[in-house]
Amino acid sequence: MKLIDLSHEIEDNMPVYPGDIKTNLHQIKYLSADKHNNHRLDISMHSGTHIDSPMHLTDCNQYISELSLESFIADGCVLDVRNQAIIKLKAEYDTLVKENSIVLLYTGFDTYYGAKEYYENYPCMDIELCKFLIEKNIKMVGMDIPAPDRYPFEIHKLLFKNNIYVMENLTNLDQLLNIDRFEVIAFPLKIKADSSMTRAVARII
Repeated sequence: MKLIDLSHEIEDNMPVYPGDIKTNLHQIKYLSADKHNNHRLDISMHSGTHIDSPMHLTDCNQYISELSLESFIADGCVLDVRNQAIIKLKAEYDTLVKENSIVLLYTGFDTYYGAKEYYENYPCMDIELCKFLIEKNIKMVGMDIPAPDRYPFEIHKLLFKNNIYVMENLTNLDQLLNIDRFEVIAFPLKIKADSSMTRAVARII
């Protein structure tokens, strides 16, 4: 068995979506003085690798902790969508994308993570691709960019309306390009919030 980490590291003052609060991670207890070590974290649920649930942008009142765990583990497939300003539907996706799967979009934009370009120039998903994923009844779509769309976030809302969750700020998707079969495991925290940080991994089957 091989595991590939698809998550960015959580650290102090890490990159955040423009307008979000800065992450503050610092040590508050030290073994030498306090007989133990401890750290404190102040972070937005949309920092780093995270999962958006319907509560994020709709009038849904269900916390992410209340969603079925089965939604966050499934066979995965990766779509190579590099060099596309608009991520469009292609005929071959009909064979690649399976029902109840987790679909990952590899844009290669994780190389810009932390840079201004990452948040200002990332590609967006076309509405036809969004509708295709809905028709395929997938569980979740993940990507190595900060969002599948921009304000007013219609792609987000359409996915949420169909109980498809959105996983953002992934990395290392290039390592899955030539893998025949893998499973995505990306559980959110059991937290009463609209969204949650996640440690996303791919398990090579």
